[in-house]
Formats: sequence, C-alpha cells, structure tokens
Amino acid sequence: MRIETNRLILRDYTMDDYEALYEIMSDPETMQHYSKPFDEEKVRSWIQWNLDNYQKYGFGLWAVTLKETDEFIGDCGITLQNIDGEMLPEIGYHIHKAHWRKGYGSEAAKAVRNWVFQHTKYDVVYSYMKYTNEASYRTAVANGMRKVKEYPDEKNGISYAYAITRSEWEEIEGRRERHADY
Repeated sequence: MRIETNRLILRDYTMDDYEALYEIMSDPETMQHYSKPFDEEKVRSWIQWNLDNYQKYGFGLWAVTLKETDEFIGDCGITLQNIDGEMLPEIGYHIHKAHWRKGYGSEAAKAVRNWVFQHTKYDVVYSYMKYTNEASYRTAVANGMRKVKEYPDEKNGISYAYAITRSEWEEIEGRRERHADY
C-alpha cells in the first residue's frame, strides 16, 4: 500500500522501520499521553500488530516518510479501536517530535481519511485521544472532524472522540473540487 501527498509518502511498515520507530515511541515527551513510553519489545509488537492488520483487514497504521528525503518521521493509518465500548475505525498518528508543528500529522491524517472513504464501506471514521492531548484533537479538527463524545476511560481517565461522516467528507471534497474549477 502506498499513499502520496504533497510532502509525504505513507507505506506499509517493515521490520526495517524498527530503529526509527523506537526513537519515536520510546521518547517520554512523544508518548506523554500513553501510560509509558514503549520498550523494545512493545515497538516490535507494534510493527507486527500492523503487519497482522494489513493481512486481516487490508489496512493498519502505515509508515510516514518525507517524500524528498525518504526519512521515516512517524506513522498514520486506520485501525479498529475500542471507543467507549465499541470497536470503531480510528485514524491514529504519531509524528517524531523533531517534525511537530509542520502540518505533517494533519496532512497524513487527511490522506488516510480520504483513503478510508474511497476504499472501505465505513460511513464514519473516528479519532480518539486522552483529554490532555491537545495536539491530537487539533489534528482531528484539521481533518474535518468534530467532537462527538467525551467519556470516562480506564486507560486515559477521560477520552475525547472526534468523527467525520462520509457525507461530511463528500461535502468537503465537493467544495474543494468546486474551488479548483475557478
């Protein structure tokens, strides 16, 4: 699988991505909204979980690389997540802190959102996060999502769920196409 944006390439993970992913997911600042940073085994199992998801569902989190340099800067994709007791399609993302505030998370998330509505039958796609993860909900809003739920969560204390429907996405895409005609 391969998705291209203006600045990014999203592609399937390989075990060769381990070291670059470990640098991201073992970092306490990057993982501050998780219970703890990932150790070596957890990073390996993260990659394997996504490889398994590709086989089982045809999607997962994908490696995000810079188009110009091929540098691995994080991941973004779609997985099934437990959101307030329901297994729902969720767009997730992790970007290396050296690349924060450059719009890469939003760019990757929009590409994944488009892929989901073009290649799956899901009528709604979500992003959920710990209530303290302001950067993540800003990315969700930039992806056309709106807050649809706030709920108690054993893992996060309180989680927020953001969502966009297929019809909302079609409206966004229609506006973009109409503006491109001018």
